[in-house]
Amino acid sequence: MLLLPIRTSVVPRRTPYVNYALIVLNAVIFLLTLWPAGSRGEQVHTLQFWVDQFILTPARPRLWQFISYAFLHGSFLHILGNMFFLYLFGNNVNDRLGHINYTCFYLAGAVFSGVGHTLMSDTPVLGASGAIAAVTGAYLVLFPQTLITVFYWLLFFMDTIEVPALYFILFKLIVWDNMLETRFANVAYDAHLSGYAFGVVAMLLLVATGLIESGGFDLWMMVKHWNRQRHYRDVVAGGYDPFASWAPTRKIKVREVEKTGPAADQEATEHLRNLIAARIVEHNISAAAQTYLELMQLDGSQILPRQYLLDIANQLTGENRRAEAANAYEQFLTHYGSYEYADQVRLMLGILYSRYLDKPDLAIKHLQAAAEKLADPAQLKMCRDELAKLQTQL
Repeated sequence: MLLLPIRTSVVPRRTPYVNYALIVLNAVIFLLTLWPAGSRGEQVHTLQFWVDQFILTPARPRLWQFISYAFLHGSFLHILGNMFFLYLFGNNVNDRLGHINYTCFYLAGAVFSGVGHTLMSDTPVLGASGAIAAVTGAYLVLFPQTLITVFYWLLFFMDTIEVPALYFILFKLIVWDNMLETRFANVAYDAHLSGYAFGVVAMLLLVATGLIESGGFDLWMMVKHWNRQRHYRDVVAGGYDPFASWAPTRKIKVREVEKTGPAADQEATEHLRNLIAARIVEHNISAAAQTYLELMQLDGSQILPRQYLLDIANQLTGENRRAEAANAYEQFLTHYGSYEYADQVRLMLGILYSRYLDKPDLAIKHLQAAAEKLADPAQLKMCRDELAKLQTQL
């Protein structure tokens, strides 16, 4: 059985010059380190004598070896496999991080992998696989929902299948690198695992702290969404009413506003806005969404801050409150239409109108607008497929 990833569904928006340069540099150094040897009719390759001082030797490590070892390879198959995976995953990570940040991240991945190998093994090591594992871990965090096209060969059957990057990389990390690879000789699997750990943890920290802007579909956002859903299910299962502290006076207060004029109305509106902000700070988005709906009933012209409104719209979608979610997304696009990822909001809104709310005209309007600006191939394909389905139904 053969499994080989051949491409990803993401196309870099900028040319990944640094990743290309790393591939070329590794290839050039590999050619320089070769030393032909053997009898006539037999050609084998060994590394030249001066290479030994650049291989990472855990028994007597030199500082420069924690970088130099990652640019050395022992065979054509070794460098070919490493450079293929660097090309496959590194182009998009380079595009997302930028040239300088990607260079620093790649070298840091090599160092961390080398440190991990030194702590867990006494065998000399060479190869870029640790640094590439760090890049692969970063891809897992930044693009978990993209698709990896995998070629498979099983007995007499050959074909391709698209697998979400999250599942493919986890399979490679857990099953291949941590179970199967340990049976092979001369494979520094501990350096691989150290590289994965560095890539995943470092990139999660960069996205979580805002040093790298979240794309809205990365692993950090998936974790946050899962946590919100878990919290909501726990609240519902426990019978807890997030508005219990003020519910007894809520309806009376709104009715009094209707009777007592603008001053009381403004006070109630301010109370609801403050409560929404407090719920979001507490990461209780489900409660914030409920309060938002109360605010809209009281005064539909109220506008929340951009991220608050987007989080609430996403929460309402996750709770299958689709009509309310569509209204929130519409409000978001009306006031924050220049948002960097507004095309993804339009895609979500178009799907809501198409699949759940039976409003094909509005669905087509938003899907066509999204199709003009979507950069992610998987999202663009989804958008065009939905448009084609709608147009055949009209």
